[in-house]
Amino acid sequence: MSLGPARSVITLFALALSTFVFVTTETLPIGLLPLMASDLDVAQAAVGLLVTGYGLVVVVATIPLTRWTRRIRRRRLLAVLLGVSAVGTTVSALADAYPLLLASRLVVALSQALFWSTVTPTAAALVPAPARGRALSILYAGSSLAAVVGVPAGTWLGQVVDWRAAFLAVAALGLVPLLVVATLLPDTARGGGSADRGTDPDRGRYLALLASTALAVAGALTAFTYVSPFLVEVGGFALAAVGPLLLVRGVCGVLGVLAVGAVVDRNPWLTMTAVVGLQAVALGAQFLLGAVPVVAAAAVAVAGLSLSALTAVLGARVLAVAPDGTDMASAGMSTAFNVGIAGGALLGAALLPLGVRGTALAGALLSLGALAVLLAEPRLSSARRRARLGGPVRGYPAVQPTG
Repeated sequence: MSLGPARSVITLFALALSTFVFVTTETLPIGLLPLMASDLDVAQAAVGLLVTGYGLVVVVATIPLTRWTRRIRRRRLLAVLLGVSAVGTTVSALADAYPLLLASRLVVALSQALFWSTVTPTAAALVPAPARGRALSILYAGSSLAAVVGVPAGTWLGQVVDWRAAFLAVAALGLVPLLVVATLLPDTARGGGSADRGTDPDRGRYLALLASTALAVAGALTAFTYVSPFLVEVGGFALAAVGPLLLVRGVCGVLGVLAVGAVVDRNPWLTMTAVVGLQAVALGAQFLLGAVPVVAAAAVAVAGLSLSALTAVLGARVLAVAPDGTDMASAGMSTAFNVGIAGGALLGAALLPLGVRGTALAGALLSLGALAVLLAEPRLSSARRRARLGGPVRGYPAVQPTG
């Protein structure tokens, strides 16, 4: 199935580049932390807050901002969001004091909060319905590449030139999707297209999707946040080997996105169930056999593949079961995803004093919980309940039982 005319394909790849830019912007301080702390004369924990605070803003602001901007056409909205990101990141690069840097980061975080709820239905509307899953896998390949290319490249540039140069480079790169979106993205109103409502709206399945996503992401992040000490202390690797191992993990993540793109349009629920099950197996192997170096490396790589594949399949699932508009459903999904990130990182920190192997065990158990919710999801279907009552399946009007 073709992705459509050249204009649509170019715009789709520009949106994928925009996901690369936003994820790189969010996580860039991680690799530049010592340089930024020294230059600004602040503690490294303060620089860490540039990432933590950014994520918290995304969690809190996504749903309200999506609700408040529902009347704005997507081309104008995305152009503004990309512009805010570019300007805010430039201000971050030029900031000579920590408060200004923090403020500029939080403004960019506000743009990212709204971006994630808008970009999924926008990308889906560019292509024919049977190709939407593949289109979304291309879209989210950009965010996966941020971990493989964006942050390492930004870290290298910061070390060779200056941390400010890395921020300026990301801001400049963000101008490319801004120009494409402003000139090529169709100027359509939100809410009127075929991708603006779920193809099989189902509130019960959507709520189960949110729960399983939060659990699966929390499981992944509980283990991944402390994967470096795990590889050294449990896997027996030298510290110098951690970087290459994480690069392999990132490459596997990109492969996971591409693999999902090939199959997700056939059965999104089954694809997601398989991906979460694979993550549970990988993290279980990491816990049970992590002392075997080959197994530890393979398990970490497969866990990376699973998490990236999960990210790619979520867009297709939202487009299917969104009970209301897909913008608000995507906002809810983004919130659940970021809650999983924050919750997983916090749980990993709490478990670390008990031993780093416990983070892998907790991650596997959370993944099994997500798998259980997914397996129960069809039975939680609102459409199924309404069908038993004799009412219509789609649209969910009130049903008055008789007899």
